[in-house]
Amino acid sequence: MKNKTSAPVDDQSMPLGLKRVAIDTYRENVAYLHRECELYRAEGFQALAKIEVRANGKRVLASLNVVDDTSIVDCQQLGLSEEAFAKLGVAEGHAVSVSQAEPPSSIPALHRKIAGERLSREDFAAIVRDISELRYSKIELTAFVVACNQGELDREEVFYLSDAMSRVGRKLDWHEHPVVDKHCIGGIPGNRTSMLVVPIVAAHGMLCPKTSSRAITSPAGTADTMEVMANVELPFDELNQLVRRHRGCLAWGGTSELSPADDVLIAVERPLNIDSPGQMVASIISKKVAAGSTHLLLDIPVGPHAKVRTMPEARRLRKLFEFVATRMGLVIEVVITDGRQPIGQGIGPVLEARDVMRVLQNHPDAPNDLRQKSLRLAGRMLEFNPDIRGGDGFGIARDILDSGRALEKMHDIIQAQGARPFDPDNPPLAPLMFEVTAPESGVVTGIDNLRMARIARLAGAPKAQGAGVDMLARLGDRVERGQPLYRVYAAYRTEQTFALQATERGTGFTIGQADDIKPLNVEF
Repeated sequence: MKNKTSAPVDDQSMPLGLKRVAIDTYRENVAYLHRECELYRAEGFQALAKIEVRANGKRVLASLNVVDDTSIVDCQQLGLSEEAFAKLGVAEGHAVSVSQAEPPSSIPALHRKIAGERLSREDFAAIVRDISELRYSKIELTAFVVACNQGELDREEVFYLSDAMSRVGRKLDWHEHPVVDKHCIGGIPGNRTSMLVVPIVAAHGMLCPKTSSRAITSPAGTADTMEVMANVELPFDELNQLVRRHRGCLAWGGTSELSPADDVLIAVERPLNIDSPGQMVASIISKKVAAGSTHLLLDIPVGPHAKVRTMPEARRLRKLFEFVATRMGLVIEVVITDGRQPIGQGIGPVLEARDVMRVLQNHPDAPNDLRQKSLRLAGRMLEFNPDIRGGDGFGIARDILDSGRALEKMHDIIQAQGARPFDPDNPPLAPLMFEVTAPESGVVTGIDNLRMARIARLAGAPKAQGAGVDMLARLGDRVERGQPLYRVYAAYRTEQTFALQATERGTGFTIGQADDIKPLNVEF
C-alpha cells in the first residue's frame, strides 16, 4: 500500500510521501526516486545530482539515486537512506518537498585546485563550509581529496585547510590550562597507547579530552577498540560533562560534531586508501583545536612498513605539524618512535582491548612494549604541567600505573561512557582460528606492518570485533621451523579463507640472522 502524505509541506513543490530505505550509505545522504515519478520528469533531475529534501522546517541535502523497482519506492514516494532519514527527523509517510539543490559556491575553487593552482584562505574556507553542509557530491569530494593528494599542499595551504576545518562545527572550551591530548599518525597495528595514556594523565588530574577516529585503513582505531568495553558515540553535551567530571574520555569524534568536514573527507579517503601528509595534518590539528586542546603530544612512528619510512621524511612531517600547530595557537611536541613492528600482542579490537586492560592490571602477560611506550608518552604529557620538571614525568606515570590508580580511572571512564561486558582473561574472540608457522629456523629480522594489518582486516577486523591477529613472535626473537608466529581469528569461514590465502602469499615475517636487523635511531 502506498504511503499517504500526512502534513503540509514547506513550499508549493509537488509533495511526496517519505519512505525509510534501510540501506547504510556510510555517512552519505542518499535519496531514491522512481524513474516514472512525475516530479523526477518535471524537474529534470539527474542520477547522482544533489537534491534538497524539506519537511517540518528541516532540510537535508542528498545524492539522488533513480530506481525502477517499486518495492524500493513507488511514484508517489521519496526514499531516504538510514542516515538521511535520521537527520530529517520526521516519521515515515510524512509529506516532503523536493527540489534541485543549489550548486556549491566553492566549485570554481575546486576546479582551480584540480588544475593544480594554489588556493587562498578564503577558498579553503568556502570549500570546507560546503563540504560540512554536505553540498558536495561523492564525485566532487573525491576530486578534492585526489587533487590535494597529487598536487601536494604547501604548508600555508595546510594551515588554511586546518583552520577552516576547525572553525566549522562545534568547539569545546574548557576554561582551564593546560588541556592536553596525544595522537599517533597511525600505520602501526596494535598501537593502543592512547587507551593507557589517557587514564594515567587523567588520574594525575590533567584534563585530557581524547576524541579518536575509527579505523580508516587499519584493523582497529582507538574508538573501535574502546567500543569493545564502552559506548564511544557520545553527544556533544554528554562528552563535555563527562570530561569535566572524570578529567578524560576515550570517545569517537564523529558524534560530537567537532570538525565535521573531516569526517566527511575520511569517508572518501577510506575506500581510496589515501592519507596524504597535508590532509593528515589538517585532520589531526583541526580536531584537537576543536576539542579545546592547548597542548598536543604527537607520535610519528618510523619503519620500513610504517606510514613514514625514513627519518628525513619524519623530520619533514614534524616541521609541518609544528608550523601548522603554532599558527593555530596549539603547543605541540612531536616524538619520532620505532615503527618497525606492531606494538602489543593483539591486532584487532578485542585483542587490543585485552592488551590494554592487562597493562592497566599489571598482568604478568601484559605486553611490555605497549607498557613502556605508553609510560614514555604519558610522562612527556605530564611534563606539559609547568609544575613537573623535565625528566620526572616517566616516574610519575609509572607510579600511577603500578599503584592501580590508572586502572581505577579507566573503570570510571568506562562506566561513565556506558560500560559493556568484557573480561580480558576470557576475551570474546572470533570462533575460527588458524596458526601461521615459521617456514625455517632463524631470527625474526623483519615484520611487515602493512601485511599484518591486511591479514587482520581480511579476517574481519574491525567490523568483527573478535577477529584479528595475535602475535606470538617479535623482532629479534629466535624461532624454529614450524613454530607458531601468530594466530589468526575470523568470525566467518569466508573471511578465514581470505586471511589464510593472504598468509600463504606471504607470512609478513622475515627470518634471517641477528646481524640482519637494521638499527633505527629514534627518540624511543
